[in-house]
Amino acid sequence: MHAFPAERTAIVTGAASRRGIGRAAAHRLARDGWSVGVLDIDGAAVKDLAVELTRTYGVRAAGAGADVGDADAVRAAIAELTAALPPVVALANIAGVSSPTPYLELDDAEWERVLRINLHGVHHVTRAVVPAMVQAGVGRVVCLSSVSAQRGGGTYSRTPYSVAKAGVIGLARSLARELGEHGITANAIAPGPIDTDIMGGTLSDERKAELVGDLVVDRVGTTDDIAAAISFLVGPESGFITGQTLNVDGGLHMH
Repeated sequence: MHAFPAERTAIVTGAASRRGIGRAAAHRLARDGWSVGVLDIDGAAVKDLAVELTRTYGVRAAGAGADVGDADAVRAAIAELTAALPPVVALANIAGVSSPTPYLELDDAEWERVLRINLHGVHHVTRAVVPAMVQAGVGRVVCLSSVSAQRGGGTYSRTPYSVAKAGVIGLARSLARELGEHGITANAIAPGPIDTDIMGGTLSDERKAELVGDLVVDRVGTTDDIAAAISFLVGPESGFITGQTLNVDGGLHMH
């Protein structure tokens, strides 16, 4: 196991949406001094984001377009990012899609779409990134799950989303066990209700009040709440934390 290099890169997926967790995470990590590689199906948007990160924080940044559900596209995008940036020490798997379809109305195409992006996509990106971490002897992997995985939905998205996000927790635990000997930690974050478009668009005041009724704090979460948790878990001081699921959910699920 080796120390963090002075120049190091964090790769963040799903960073194009202006109101999304991925974009907030990219900004937070750049602010923390990381070089940042941003990946999204909207390649033009993340290339613009990379310019914005460099201009704002003075860090190196690069963007690449890929559908995380397409393994070949992911490998090409990761190769593009790693060639342009310092060694990759951290990966934040944020890319995902919502799915509010009731189970009795669910068709095969929707099931496969959600699993392909929300679970298979996390695997494709991680599999492309971690060999370099193994070679370097240090790494941090953070995978975005959801409180829906633990409660069976109940916020916005339903069954295929909950299944995929439960799979993400299992993936993070397995990665922790297999990659620990190489100095790599792997953890999941399970957000509760966060005011992003994945909740079906900007939350109305009425919907926020409804969601807060289930929490022990007096507000829904923000993207910055999740970005702060990601910042901690990818940092040099979190090396003894691995295989865990950190709930950032206002007390919605206590376990």
